[in-house]
Amino acid sequence: MRAIVCGAGQVGSSIARELAAEEVNVTVIDQRPDLIKRISDTLEVQALVGFASHPDVLEAAGARDAEMIIAVTFADEVNMVACQVAHSLFNVPTKIARVRARSYLKPDWADLFTRSHLPIDVIISPEIEVARAIRRRLAVPGAFEVIPLAGDRLRLVGVRCREDCPLVRTPLRQLTTLFPELRIRIVGIRRDERPIVPRGDDQMLPGDDVYFVVDTRQVGRAMAAFGHLEPEAHRVLIIGAGNIGQGLAEDLAASDSGVEVKLIEIDKERAEKVAQACPRAIVLNGDALDPELLAEAGVGRVETVVAVSNDDEVNILASLLAKRSGAQRAVTLVNKLGYGPLTRPLGIDVVVNPRAITVSTILQHIRRGRIHSVHLLSDDFGEILEAEALETSGLVGVPLREARLPPGVIIGALVRGGEVQVARPDTVLAAGDRVVLFAVKESVKAVEKLFSVRLEFF
Repeated sequence: MRAIVCGAGQVGSSIARELAAEEVNVTVIDQRPDLIKRISDTLEVQALVGFASHPDVLEAAGARDAEMIIAVTFADEVNMVACQVAHSLFNVPTKIARVRARSYLKPDWADLFTRSHLPIDVIISPEIEVARAIRRRLAVPGAFEVIPLAGDRLRLVGVRCREDCPLVRTPLRQLTTLFPELRIRIVGIRRDERPIVPRGDDQMLPGDDVYFVVDTRQVGRAMAAFGHLEPEAHRVLIIGAGNIGQGLAEDLAASDSGVEVKLIEIDKERAEKVAQACPRAIVLNGDALDPELLAEAGVGRVETVVAVSNDDEVNILASLLAKRSGAQRAVTLVNKLGYGPLTRPLGIDVVVNPRAITVSTILQHIRRGRIHSVHLLSDDFGEILEAEALETSGLVGVPLREARLPPGVIIGALVRGGEVQVARPDTVLAAGDRVVLFAVKESVKAVEKLFSVRLEFF
C-alpha cells in the first residue's frame, strides 16, 4: 500500500510513524525543509519539500500509484485542494483531510464534501473531536478516559486507583463474584509507566491507571465500584477560547444541564467574538496565569478547570495554579509527547492529546479485516479495536478459553443482537458479533488477520 501524507507537523509525523509501522509505503510532503529533514532522519519514509496541493509535487510523491492521501497541513484550503487534485488528476481512491474552520463544517454546507463537489471521503476536525472527548470526561467524573464503542452500547473507561479504592489488591477473577450483575472487564493496567496486560490472578494497586470495558448503562455503578462518587461538574472554567474552548462552551451551554461556564482568553478580539457567539458563557479577557484574574473568575469555586489554549506550557501552569487556588479537577490539553509523563506527578487529573484522537480516526481507515473503529491508548500502550467476527475467523464457534489469541490481546465484550455481553472464558463468539478488544501494538497485525481469515492461516 502506498500513502501520501501532506503536512509534517505533529499530526502528520505521527500519522507517518503509524503508517510506516504498518509497513505502508509512505511519502510525506511539507513546505518546511526543517520538518522534512527531521522526519527523514527519524522515520523510514520518503520525504519531499514542496507545496502539497501542486500537481507536480503530488506526482513526484507517487500519487499515480497511491491508494490514500491524508492532508493534514495547517491550511484547510491546501488540504481540500490537495484531495481534489489527487482525485481529479490521479484518481486516488481514499482521500482524508483535516478541516479546522468551523464555517466549513456547518450542517448548512453538508453537501460541500461530496464526490460531485469536493471529493473528500473522510473529514477530520481535531478541535471538534477534542471538545467531544473532553465533554465525555466531564460527564464521567473521576475518569481520565471515556470512549464510546459499538454505537455507545459499550464504553472504555480509564480510572486511577486511589488508596481508598474498594477493588485494590483483589484478584481480577474475583470481580465477577463480587459484582455478579456488573458487566465489566478489565483490559489494561498501567503501573509506574509500565503497561500490563492483566490476567485473572493480577491485582490492581493504588496508583494504577486501569482501563475497563463496561456496559454504557452501568458506567455509574462501575465508577462507584472503583470508589469514584464525584458529582458531575456544575461550574467549569475554560482557559483558551479557541475552536476547542468555544466548541466546548457551546456544547455545555446547549446541554441544558445548568452548567455555569466561564472562559479566559488572552486575545481581546477573540474574547469579544466568542462572547457574542456564546451569550450564556462569561468570557474574561486576560492572562490565565494571572492569579488576580483567576480569582475574578471564581476559580476557588470551580469543580473543573479545562485548559485548552494553543500553548502546552500555559495549559499546564494554568491548571496547576487553578488547582492550587481551589479547583477540584484539571483537564489539560497537551500536544507535546514529552510532556505527558510529567503531568501526573504534578497533580493534573486528565491529559487530552489531540494527536492520539486524530491518529485514531485515521487508523480505522487503514486497518485490514472487519475493523470498525480504532482508539490509541496513552503513550503507545496499545489499541482498543472494534471488529466484526467473520464466519471464516478461527474465533467463531469455540469457547474463548480454547481460542488461540495472539499474545497481549484481551477480548473485553461483544454486542450480539443489540445485547451487551462481557467476555468470559466460556463465551463463544458467533459470526456477526461486534467484538471489542484490547491489543498491544505488537499484536495489532495478528488481530487484523484474526478478523479476516482463520487463525491457523498465520
